[in-house]
Amino acid sequence: MSYTLPHLENGWQVDQAILSEDNRIVVIRFGHDWDPTCMRMDEVLYRIAEKVQRFAVIYLVDITEVPCFNQMYELYDPCTVMFFYGNKHIQIDLGTGDNNKITWAIDDKQEMIDIVETVYRGARKGRGLVVSPKDYCTKHRY
Repeated sequence: MSYTLPHLENGWQVDQAILSEDNRIVVIRFGHDWDPTCMRMDEVLYRIAEKVQRFAVIYLVDITEVPCFNQMYELYDPCTVMFFYGNKHIQIDLGTGDNNKITWAIDDKQEMIDIVETVYRGARKGRGLVVSPKDYCTKHRY
């Protein structure tokens, strides 16, 4: 479903997307359209896009076409979802130790809506770090 969500083609478009939204969360999925993890995540993002449009906007960025953020945001995983509000990166505590981003596909629509809603509520209150409604500490064991 990546073809139905808006793609940002260069660094300037990414910056403008983050800067232009004052009252909504900017959700950006960094990765590749052909990656299986990104495909699963894109499907969920597509399904929730209409439901969260009042308080969030969703964009996709191909990290090969737009490599300027790879080092800045440490985009080493195949699929990464990050949140921005008011030109600030909003961190989310998922219980995994990496509060900067989501690096796996979330397959449940309601779970993703809950995360976006939690980020929005925390960001509106001026928080730079919000706590996820669900703890993912046991989801990925190494």
